[in-house]
Amino acid sequence: MDNNLFNNQVQSESADFSGSQTLAKTFLSNVFTYMAAALTITGAMAYWFGTDMNLVSMLFTETANGMIKMNGLGYLVMFAPLGFVMLMSFGFQRLSSMSLLFLFLIYSVLMGISLSTIFLRYTGESIFMTFFITSGTFAVMAVLGYTTKTDLTKFGSILIMALIGIILASIINIFLGSGLLETGISILGVLIFTGLTAYDVQKLKRIGSGMEYGNEVTSKLAILGALNLYLDFINLFLFLLRFMGDRK
Repeated sequence: MDNNLFNNQVQSESADFSGSQTLAKTFLSNVFTYMAAALTITGAMAYWFGTDMNLVSMLFTETANGMIKMNGLGYLVMFAPLGFVMLMSFGFQRLSSMSLLFLFLIYSVLMGISLSTIFLRYTGESIFMTFFITSGTFAVMAVLGYTTKTDLTKFGSILIMALIGIILASIINIFLGSGLLETGISILGVLIFTGLTAYDVQKLKRIGSGMEYGNEVTSKLAILGALNLYLDFINLFLFLLRFMGDRK
């Protein structure tokens, strides 16, 4: 009798574990679908604007003394994505999943236009090469984050503090203009976002294992999770590009 109770308990726990694994896979599948769609839009917009001088010139104005400066539209495109991130984060409770998805897609369009200027600074070959390296690195770390049994919570906390540090260092370097410091920031940025990719995937896996598929909150969390991984990918790409991109 006791043995039967034990077997029933084991079977019940096994079923619960299998169910949570299925939920996590479904949740992460939605996250990566949203992320892939946003990256595709961003890449298409960046290439479209960046390779058409008539379009990219809309972001700049030539001054009376011949200097090329970013105009009001350029600054709007540069800073608007930050506003969208804040709106999506702070409006999580009030906004519907469809509203969040719409904001995420508009955000990806604006990010693509904003990133189009990299085609003015770097060669197309180095941009595409860096993109493929970023994709490979991101994929490896995503798999690592999903499969590892190690708890990455403390590791993630350290990386977030390090991220704050390089943001402050980047602000300081705007005034210093140090090439050596910029290189150091780029290397640290690559390491930080490589690690954050694994941390975020593990965090999303844990969130997904406790979610109920089809629930409105689940859909909204999947969109914000996609935004999180999207930012990991974009920042990893930009830091790699600064470190190894061939400038024109």
